This record gives sequence, C-alpha cells and structure tokens, in this order.
Amino acid sequence: MTASPVLGSRRYARRSHLAAAACAAALCAATAAPAAADGDTSRTKPTVVLIHGAFADGSSWNGVAERLERRGYTVMAPANPLRGLYNDSTYISSVLDSIKGPVVLAGHSYGGAVISSAAAGHPQVKALVYINALMPDVGESGASLAARFPSALGTATRSVPYQEGHGQSGTDLYLKRDKVYPVFAACLPERQADLLGVTQRPAATTAFSETAKVAAWKTIPSWALVGRQDMTINPEQERFQARRAHSHTVEINSCHVSLIAHPDAVTDLILQAATASGSGSASGSAGPSLAATGAAEPRRELTGLGGIAGMSLVAGAGAVLVGRRLRRRVR
Repeated sequence: MTASPVLGSRRYARRSHLAAAACAAALCAATAAPAAADGDTSRTKPTVVLIHGAFADGSSWNGVAERLERRGYTVMAPANPLRGLYNDSTYISSVLDSIKGPVVLAGHSYGGAVISSAAAGHPQVKALVYINALMPDVGESGASLAARFPSALGTATRSVPYQEGHGQSGTDLYLKRDKVYPVFAACLPERQADLLGVTQRPAATTAFSETAKVAAWKTIPSWALVGRQDMTINPEQERFQARRAHSHTVEINSCHVSLIAHPDAVTDLILQAATASGSGSASGSAGPSLAATGAAEPRRELTGLGGIAGMSLVAGAGAVLVGRRLRRRVR
C-alpha cells in the first residue's frame, strides 16, 4: 500500500518542526551555559580585617563594620595590643593566619604601621587600606615621621610608667583629657570626644619608637584616606606617604577619627579596594590582583548581539524560517 504524499509531507513537517525546536533549545542551552558559568566565576568576597590605632579600640570601627556587613562582607576588628610595633604586628599576623581566602587589611592611625608589617609574607592579603594612618618605610618609625612632619600630638600626650610580669616595665602614652577633642576628635560632638578620652587605650612608647623592618605597601596595592583637618597626624605626612606608596588616595574634610565621623567615606574606600580587579604595585610592577566580588559580565558571542538574548533571537529566527519553508512544501 502506497503512503499518501500529503500524509508523508505532514509527518515530515512535524519531524522537521521538532528538529528545529530542538536546535533552538540546544542553541539557547549552549549560550546559557557560558553565562551561567560567568556568574559562577564570582569568587568569595574577601574578609575585611580592621585594625585600630593608638588611644582607641575595635569599637572605633563599628560604623564601618556595620556598613560592610550589610554589603555581605565578613568583617573582623581584632584588638591591637598597642605594646610595640614588633609585638603588635606579630600578633595581627597570627590573626591573618587564621583566615582562609582573600583578605583586605585596613588600618587607622598607628594601625597603619601595624598592617604594613603584619601583611608581609601573607599572599592572601590582596589590598591595604590606610585611614589617617602611619605608613612607615623600612627603617622609619612613627616618631621619625612625626619629627619630619610635626603635629599637635607632640604636646597632647602624657607618659605613665607601667609594670608587667617577670619584672618588665615600660611607659604608656595617654592623650591628655583636655586635648582629646581639639587634637584627636574635633569633628565629633565634644561630649562624644570626651567619652573617647574616658575609654582610651594607651599605647606603649615602643609603638612609635620601633622602626619598621618591612613595608608591605611596596608589593601590595594600597588605598589611602587623608583627613584635611587631621591634628594628630599631619595631613602633609599622610599625602607624602600615599604618594610614595602610589596609593589610590582620597581626601576628605575630617579630623583624625574619620572612621567614626565619616563611616560612609571610609567604607566606600574599603569597598574600592575590595572590588578592585588588579592594581600596580609601588614599584610599578603588577601587584596581586583581587578577585572580583560581583557577577562577571556575560561574554558577548555575536557582534552587535550580546549574550543569551542575541543567541536566542537568532535561534528563534532560524526556527521561524524553517517553519515557513516546511509550510510551503506541505502546500
């Protein structure tokens, strides 16, 4: 029995329609797969480690930490011992040892000197952020930089001897209570500045007298914030340090405690460091690149048509064209 030509044509048309649909689906799947893979290439956000400076504690970072956590970052603000540059940087280095994955390390004031030493030998530290901070080079100390760039801090502290176990002793530096507001925190309400004086943590004189043995900003990309009204660290010192480190630098109208008075500006700078895809080092060579924290841009496979939308359009047009040709054959 001979099959009907019309029936055969209809069967052929159905099979062809199915084939065209399958081709379109396969094409869409093929184009969707790279886009999904691109989304998967967004890596884990770096842990942000915040190091406070002298006369302060980790709570000085509260406003910044809250904003970073709202953006999905894991944040740590460990206590800086304030016992001396060598002791403090060794301790913070041990904190870094406990963290898996990339790290953005930020330091305020004397905390900048600490992170410059602590980051050495830690390849997971992808960026350094200095907020109104010390950035000593090898052989420099906080005291030697202050002698070169004098500030009001020189007459704003008082010395208090202390005793430790095993017969060890030393000298702590405290901010004079009547100097906390004008020298340290003039951009805060005076009552808030006075409370900082009440709760201040003293720093041993060795925090400022010990010279840096390493300067991690020479090999790790850095960002710096300069406070134009800083009376604790001379703004000219902050600018000088940032220039020689080739830091990405911003200046704001702020006193020394910008992390408290202007947490949005400080957070924005840390986010710049955290989302940077790569920066040159101080020496001009390519520094360590920081993993992108957002979704990667979809690859553009066709000129003039981008991503899934373009490929789907082509697939749909192909299916329509095949269908029209088959209908003509059926007729």
